[in-house]
Amino acid sequence: MLRNMVTSLIKHERIQTTLPKAKELKYLADQVVGWGKDGSLHARRQADAILREKPVLTKLIEVLGPRYADRDGGYTRILKLSQNRVGDNAKMAVIEYVDRPGEIRAARVPKKRMEKLLGEKKKNLKDVIESLGIDPHVYKP
Repeated sequence: MLRNMVTSLIKHERIQTTLPKAKELKYLADQVVGWGKDGSLHARRQADAILREKPVLTKLIEVLGPRYADRDGGYTRILKLSQNRVGDNAKMAVIEYVDRPGEIRAARVPKKRMEKLLGEKKKNLKDVIESLGIDPHVYKP
């Protein structure tokens, strides 16, 4: 069951499930993303033993691995839903990857990425925006 759920999570990047299943899935999903970050043949084979579909393995190595290269952990987030499931009143939750387009709540920027963006010379938001090629007079945070 967890193998199917982690495959669906990588494929869709957000799934809705019960709260206990989401808590168990978080550990396995973070471990699989760690293998995707590594990208070695051994890590690819370990991830292949868990994942059910080959295109999902490719997405893990080519998309999720580079996305979380500067994040040390905490690749997933669990959000509890207010409505319980209708049939058995089970607590429901949404589990999703952080730092992705369309996420429910923005994630905190990893320290490595913050140091890379701010560096020594760039100390404030205006300098960072200018370094990204955005006109600071047009962009209003």
